[in-house]
Amino acid sequence: MIVRNRNHDQQGSALLVSLMAVLVLTALAAGLAGYSGAVQKENRVEQDSTRAMYVAEAGLSMGINAVRTGAIAVTDDSLVVGSQGAPIEFSGGGYWYSIVNNHDDTMTVVASATVAGETISLEAVVEEFGEGVYQSALFAGNSSSDATYDMKFGGTGTQADRINGNIYSGGNVRIAGAAVINGQIRANGSITGGTGETNKTQPIPDITAMNYATTAHYNVNSLFASATYVNHTGLGGRAYQVPESNPAHIFRKNPNDRTTNTSATAKDDYFLEDPYEAVNTSSTVSPSNGTRITLAGHDGNPGSNASHKIYYIDGNLWVHNSKLFNFTLYNSGSDPVQLTIVVKGNIYISDNIMYQNASTGGLALIAMKDTAHTDSGNIYFGDPSFGTLERMDAFMYAENNFLDNNLSASGSAKVTVNGNMTAGNQVRINRDYGTQHSKLTVNFDGRLSDGTITLPGLPTAAPQAQGWNVVSWREVAAP
Repeated sequence: MIVRNRNHDQQGSALLVSLMAVLVLTALAAGLAGYSGAVQKENRVEQDSTRAMYVAEAGLSMGINAVRTGAIAVTDDSLVVGSQGAPIEFSGGGYWYSIVNNHDDTMTVVASATVAGETISLEAVVEEFGEGVYQSALFAGNSSSDATYDMKFGGTGTQADRINGNIYSGGNVRIAGAAVINGQIRANGSITGGTGETNKTQPIPDITAMNYATTAHYNVNSLFASATYVNHTGLGGRAYQVPESNPAHIFRKNPNDRTTNTSATAKDDYFLEDPYEAVNTSSTVSPSNGTRITLAGHDGNPGSNASHKIYYIDGNLWVHNSKLFNFTLYNSGSDPVQLTIVVKGNIYISDNIMYQNASTGGLALIAMKDTAHTDSGNIYFGDPSFGTLERMDAFMYAENNFLDNNLSASGSAKVTVNGNMTAGNQVRINRDYGTQHSKLTVNFDGRLSDGTITLPGLPTAAPQAQGWNVVSWREVAAP
């Protein structure tokens, strides 16, 4: 007979339970320690990620500031500052950024930052605001603050207006009929017949600051001081002319066969026509059918090179000849014809003016106000007698208004501008006459705004009104 020791059995069971409890508690403790370590690690990662976000935001701000301060020009394609391997140190981490010029008035800034192995990348798109003088197809600053001013577009069928580029009106915009605006519409007032941005203000170019009377390369009035009064059968009438070596030879002053047109003007009248080139009387509108205008010292011509210069006229400028239809800025060599003509008076355009080389040629026409004459600072469209105006290749700025001379029943049925039209005040061309609508087509020439070509002495808008807006901001995949 075996007698068990109950106390011994109970002690063994208690020991086993205790051992199991110790094992469980040890496992729990190890688990808690591991969990605590994981939480701490996760917290550190989150903290490092947050710090990387802050550093990336600092880098993005620096990139945006680089755009705003002009570190990357509108003609540049990209800019890179720092790199992942050599970041810019900041707050215990480092950032680097890149800027890509989208060449559509926007730039994309991407900034990345790394803190303790955590990398974050942010992207912002910034858009330029404030149209410069030559950045809109049509611009009317409405300097007179006329609340009733409407920039009008209309026409139906083949006579419908077509603007290929941005437009701005310091008043209202009214679009009717089948008119098309292929660009952004901005207005200080209302927009009818289309969609766009309202309550917008745009800076008006500062003409006074340009001081053209002293900064221009050529004072045409002074260059005509020794002019001779010469008859020219091909161009018509007797007029004051200067030698071919004189840079002002591309003008004829006060021709006596056009006194019907000039008798009412307040100043001397200069006509853009070259008496040293053969006359082309073709009515076909094309550069090859235009009477050539060539510059002194250019392509082997007599005199010093007169391209890339500013010509200043205290008077009026006409592109108008009763015998001709077309004028062509011509060059046979590689040096392009590029010039700026500034007029303290009015500009009258009634014949076609074109570039022989559309990719390199450039003409800026600027009409300034003369405080002594109310009718000044305007650019007039249309032939006062015949409807021969069809095409203008030019960047045009009128400190006052764009006005019409004869776009009526007998006037031009269609006018095309390859360049732009900018008015300090208003574009007020009346193109409706009864049931007829004179079609206006403006093809914006972006070569000035994107830096493809440069022209001397262009007026600029108030710099404080220009800038860049951030239009989007988001996190993107890190490299």
